[in-house]
Amino acid sequence: MDLTSKILAKTSLTRRKFVAGMATSAIAFGAMPAFGAGKIKVAGIYTQPIQQKWDARLHLALDAAAKRGEIDYSFAEKVSNTDYVRVLREYCENGVQLVVGEAFGISKEARKVADDYPDIAFLMGDPFKPHGSNFSVFDNYIHEPCYLMGIIAGHMSKEKKIGMVGGYPIGEVNRLFHAFMNGARSVDPTIEFKVTFIGSWYDPPKAKEAAIAQIEAGVDIMYAERAGVVDACREKGILAFGNVNDMNKEENGTDVVVTSALWHMESAIGHAIERVKAGTFSAEEYHHWTMMTKGGASLAPYYEFDSKIPADVKSQVAGLATEITAGKFTVEINDVEPKSTF
Repeated sequence: MDLTSKILAKTSLTRRKFVAGMATSAIAFGAMPAFGAGKIKVAGIYTQPIQQKWDARLHLALDAAAKRGEIDYSFAEKVSNTDYVRVLREYCENGVQLVVGEAFGISKEARKVADDYPDIAFLMGDPFKPHGSNFSVFDNYIHEPCYLMGIIAGHMSKEKKIGMVGGYPIGEVNRLFHAFMNGARSVDPTIEFKVTFIGSWYDPPKAKEAAIAQIEAGVDIMYAERAGVVDACREKGILAFGNVNDMNKEENGTDVVVTSALWHMESAIGHAIERVKAGTFSAEEYHHWTMMTKGGASLAPYYEFDSKIPADVKSQVAGLATEITAGKFTVEINDVEPKSTF
């Protein structure tokens, strides 16, 4: 029996309590455990299938890190909020050093788990502040390319009526819609908007139905925050702008999706891995890692629409993108629920 086993047997401590106690001592002296240049064990825990665009951004970034030999990566998908804490604790008990996931519906419960495992780093999608010493948070801050898309949409809309279909009116979505609207209004302040939230993160038929209703109400450009909107635009013969992933190439958007506001989690994930290995991981806000300055957001290529967007508009957008990346132009963050204007 090794020394650790003897101590555990003598004191009747559980493994978790022993590890937590050792980690607490380490933190008291100013650092989490360091792991050096070798691989660390990372778990991804997702409430949706990894094909769903939001969780796919996390999965792709972690999978890329695994292929580079930086981490050992395992994941669980389609984990309901009612089962999330159990899965979270199971991964913690099985020796992971970093957990990446989402705590939007279980913020309080996830923080309690982090308190119980102070030697494990948590990087969680969450609308609230970091917690304790090991619970960092991130969210989707791709409002900057959304503003740029709005400028293009403002120039391309002939009816000056733009439609927007989203999942839920939460800050993460609201800020994207407002940025898009503000970009369009910078071109023409009289542009009007239809806004619909379908009450689901993944219900393409419902999103398509909502989009068709907006198109029939007179909109001639759509912001496709949810899957299903592009199909409606194709059927009705209007253009769309995509969200999070490259919807022109990944969601049957050829000849429909002009461009998309892309979310890249590689920089944020890379920063977290680096900090865990160095033993310097702490409770931080990662939202700036999902913005353009840190490489966390960008505008997708125009593809077949490149020749259809006026050269001066492309030049304006490119110039603003450079200013945003350099920190010389700030796109407003507005998390208030947007409303239809007609």
